[in-house]
Amino acid sequence: MENKQKVVIQPPDSRGLRYVSVGGATVGSAWSLRDLRRVLRHLGYPTDMDLHDRSSISWRGGDSGTWPDRTWMRRTTGALLITGLLSSTALLALIGIPDALGALTFSQRMTGYLFILSAAAEGVAALAVLDFYGRRQFKYTGAIVLLGTIITLAICSLLLILWLQEKEFTLYLLLYAPLWLWSVWSLILLLRERVWRGLPQPKKFAAGVVATALLATINLAYSTVYQPNSVPLLFRLSARFGTPVSDPNRQVVHLPLILYAKNTGKVAAYVVNDNYYVYGSRARFSEKGQGLQDRRDAMMWGDDARLYTGTPEITTVSTGQFYGPGAWLEPGEEFSMEKVIQLPVSAGYDEIGAHLGIEVMRMDRGKVDIDEFAIPHYSWEKQEGSLYCPPEKCGEFVTHRGRLRHNNNIVNVTRRPVYFTTMRWVDAKGADFFTSMSSSPDFIPADEVAAEREEDESTREKDRYGVYYVEASTAIPYAAVRKIPAT
Repeated sequence: MENKQKVVIQPPDSRGLRYVSVGGATVGSAWSLRDLRRVLRHLGYPTDMDLHDRSSISWRGGDSGTWPDRTWMRRTTGALLITGLLSSTALLALIGIPDALGALTFSQRMTGYLFILSAAAEGVAALAVLDFYGRRQFKYTGAIVLLGTIITLAICSLLLILWLQEKEFTLYLLLYAPLWLWSVWSLILLLRERVWRGLPQPKKFAAGVVATALLATINLAYSTVYQPNSVPLLFRLSARFGTPVSDPNRQVVHLPLILYAKNTGKVAAYVVNDNYYVYGSRARFSEKGQGLQDRRDAMMWGDDARLYTGTPEITTVSTGQFYGPGAWLEPGEEFSMEKVIQLPVSAGYDEIGAHLGIEVMRMDRGKVDIDEFAIPHYSWEKQEGSLYCPPEKCGEFVTHRGRLRHNNNIVNVTRRPVYFTTMRWVDAKGADFFTSMSSSPDFIPADEVAAEREEDESTREKDRYGVYYVEASTAIPYAAVRKIPAT
C-alpha cells in the first residue's frame, strides 16, 4: 500500500452518490460500500483493503456507513422521466410527420419539421436521464433533460389551450393531458436539483429556449391562423347559352349550354359539391297588371315581383354534375363543359334559363380523403348502412362521404374527426344539392334537436375550413330560341 496514493471518499451528493478521488482527480463513484470496493478493485487496490485505515483512505461528509442513496426511488424517478419523455417523443412525431410529408404550404411543412426536431430532442433527453440519474459522467445531461421537459410543457400547454376552445373529446387528449401534469412535476423536480449549475452560461441557455419557443409559436400562428385567412379564395363562374339550332327533321331545337369555372385566386380549392340545371319558365300573363298580388310568395322565395306575369311556373329541363365531388382546381386552373339541350319548339316557355352552383373548400385549411370521398353511395340501397334512407322518407339521392383533416395536424389532435357528407338529388320539382360537415357517425339525425345541433356544427365547421358557395345564372327569351331557322 506504500506505493498507492491516498483515496478520498467525497461527501454524498443530493442523490446519495459519493465520488472517489485519488491525487485530487475523480476516478470513480459509488452508491454503496459494495460499489466502493468494486471501484477500488478496478484501481488496483486489494480486495480486503481496510476501509477504516486513515493512512490510506479519507472519509469526508460521513464515514463508511453513510450511504443515503435510495435505489428504488432514484430508479423509479428516472423511469418516470424516461416514460414521459418517450411519450412526448411519440406525440410530437405523430403531430409532425403528417405535416412534414403532406402539408400543402411551405410554412406548414416547416412546422411539421419543427415538431420532428422537437421529437428528436425529446428522445435525446430520454437517453440523458440514464446518465443524469446514474453516475453523471457527462456534464450537461441535466440541462438536456430540463430542455426536454420544457418542450413537453410548452407543447402540451398549447394543445390544451386549443382543446379548451371547443372541448371536443379525442383520444389524443388521453395522452397530452397526463403529459402536461407530468411535465409540471418533472420541471419542479429538476428545478429543485438546480440542473443548470453545470452550464457555463445558463442565462444564454434560457434565452435560447425562450427564443426557440417564440419562433415556433409565431410560425404556428402564421401557418394556422394568418395565412389561411389573409389570402382570399376567388372563383369565377359563368353559364351561357350558345346559338340554338333547329332540327330539320323534327320540331326540336338544339340549344348549346357552356359552363365555365376558373380559380382566379392564389389558393387551391376542392370542389366539394356541384350541379347545374336548365329550366323553362311559364308565367300567367295579366293585362290588368295584377301580378304584384303574388309579391309575398316572390319575397319568400327570393324571386322577382312582376306586375304583368306574377309568380312563374318553373320546370326543370335538364340537370347534372359539373366537375364532381373531390376534384380540385389549382390557382389559375380552369374547367369548362359544353352540353346540348333538346327542347320542343312547342314547349310554350316564356324563357329558358340555366344555373350553375358549386361549393368549394380552401385546400390550405383542410385535406379531404379523396379515395373515400370519390365513391358514390345511393340512398335507396340498403347495403349502404348509415347512408341508407328509405325512399318514402327521404326521396332518392346520391351521397359522397369522406374524412376531412385540417392541414395543420396540431388542430387534428385537439378536435374530433370531421366528415363531409354531400347529397345531390333530382325529382319532379327540380334538382339541388346539400353539404353537411359533422363529427356524428350517423348520417340521419335521430331527432329534431340532433338535427339542429348538427346544422349548427356544420355551419361552424364550414366557416373553420373555408367552405364557400359560388353560383352563376343566365336566361334568354324562349321566343328567340324558337325562331332559329333550320340548318
